[in-house]
Amino acid sequence: MNKKAVAVSEAVGCVVIYAAAVGLHFVYPLFGGALSILFGAVNESVWEHAKIFSAAYVGWSVLQLSWLRVRFRQYLVAKCIGLYVLMGLIIGVFYAYTAVTGENIPCVDIFSSAVSVIAVQALTYFLETADNRLGEYFSPAVMLILLYYLMFFSFTIFPPKVGLFRDPVSGGYGVIEKIVGKEG
Repeated sequence: MNKKAVAVSEAVGCVVIYAAAVGLHFVYPLFGGALSILFGAVNESVWEHAKIFSAAYVGWSVLQLSWLRVRFRQYLVAKCIGLYVLMGLIIGVFYAYTAVTGENIPCVDIFSSAVSVIAVQALTYFLETADNRLGEYFSPAVMLILLYYLMFFSFTIFPPKVGLFRDPVSGGYGVIEKIVGKEG
């Protein structure tokens, strides 16, 4: 494995992931359709913002495999860890700063999501290139990725009625209420 190539790819990924997430934010309003519902932001909830960053992260991770020569099992486990850490950072930082400030500050959201992407790319670089036995966790990682995508797709269409999924603009949840109108 060429550690320099991996480092460059992860660094480039920071920009690509962020740019792709910004693009995914506008896919549903511009185009509609099933794919935009599953991968784009259907509302302004914290979940939908974390979803577009994780979709961009996974997309970049899959593209990386086309040119990087990595230990596949270790790579997949590292990227699985990165996926959950990215979601946790985006959601955790949002709730931490809004608990302190009492309000949502868009420039903090933009900055914190960029820092989250950079942190996760650095983490996955370390995990991918370290001489460790991470590949031994391949099977649990595959199961966690499948679980993530089950949540990813289900919660967009049928979100739980909790704050993480609530659209602060409309007060609704998910895409179904957006299409058929808010319940009750």
